[in-house]
Amino acid sequence: MTSESALLSELIGLVYDAALDPTLWPRALEQACLFVGGSSGILFWHDAATQQSAVLYSFNEEPQYTKLYFGKYLPLNPCFPAASFVEAGIVCASTDLVPFDEMVETRFYKEWMRPQGLIDALATNLEKSAMRSSILAVRMHEEHGLADAEDRRRLALIVPHFQRAVSIGRLFDQSRATQAVLTQTLDNVTAAVFLVGPNGRLVFTNAPGRAMLDEASLLTERNGNLAAVASEAQRALRDALATVESGSATVGGGGPISLSAALSGHWFGDVLPLTSGDRQRTGALHSAVAAVFVRKSSPASPPPLEALAKLYKLTASEIRVIDAIMKASGVKALADLLGLTQATVKTHLHNVFRKTGTARQSELVKLIAGFEPPERA
Repeated sequence: MTSESALLSELIGLVYDAALDPTLWPRALEQACLFVGGSSGILFWHDAATQQSAVLYSFNEEPQYTKLYFGKYLPLNPCFPAASFVEAGIVCASTDLVPFDEMVETRFYKEWMRPQGLIDALATNLEKSAMRSSILAVRMHEEHGLADAEDRRRLALIVPHFQRAVSIGRLFDQSRATQAVLTQTLDNVTAAVFLVGPNGRLVFTNAPGRAMLDEASLLTERNGNLAAVASEAQRALRDALATVESGSATVGGGGPISLSAALSGHWFGDVLPLTSGDRQRTGALHSAVAAVFVRKSSPASPPPLEALAKLYKLTASEIRVIDAIMKASGVKALADLLGLTQATVKTHLHNVFRKTGTARQSELVKLIAGFEPPERA
């Protein structure tokens, strides 16, 4: 029987290969489902401002139901917009947001989930901006039961690698031919990319990378080698590249290198060994042993609805009701819009009024329209 560590290592390698060859994403999602214990998987983006989503890659999804979801049932999904407020990298189950006994009473469950035999889902925001999230979801069929602690643990093990792979491939931002080799598109990637040979020798730098070297605030070129400006970052980069060169590196195993927290935002470097699959072919073109990708993490101010939800400790269902109040007025109209019974809407409204200190829908509208997130300490 194959060990968990062996399965995990194989899956991680496939995820990073998919970052360079997007045709491999369905396979990576299949292996993720097998590892976690789900029936189907999907990578998609969701825009909280426009309430639009689109599927990027999937495994074992029913095409007709996927089309129905994005064409009809997305606004009825009781997990949104609350799901898009969860911090990036945190694993969350549908039942964390909406209790199962409440979920089964929704039109979304009755008309979209139940016909497919779906009962739960585990998901995480891989990347999260103020309004848009890129999401990985593994869905559970009735035969799997509700997601348990073991399922969550296993998904949490692979989330950081999906995050790095998405960052590396710019899966959600780049438009490119699916068979293109990485080096044919590096100058169109918004992230700084450096291909390095033995001893950190620079063999290729894309346009954003060259600009970063010219600025020399994070990374610089020393005697033809890539080097970090901060001494601690340089030690970490040197060690990571040495590990790659020795052949003992595991894909993504070293974790991101913190380059600087002093500049605006926080900058990280990810070292990807170019030693297998499509990554090996990419490196061979330039005699490179590793690719270094630099990205910025900058905490954006949350939009008013997200900040309000956190301030008043609103549930996912209460967030949906507040969001809907900006589009419809009256209990019946809200119930129709949300796919809930009028009694359920009244219950959520009562709770929202109590938590926010309001008494009418018009007061809630004023609260949302004029809400200013509290200043951070």
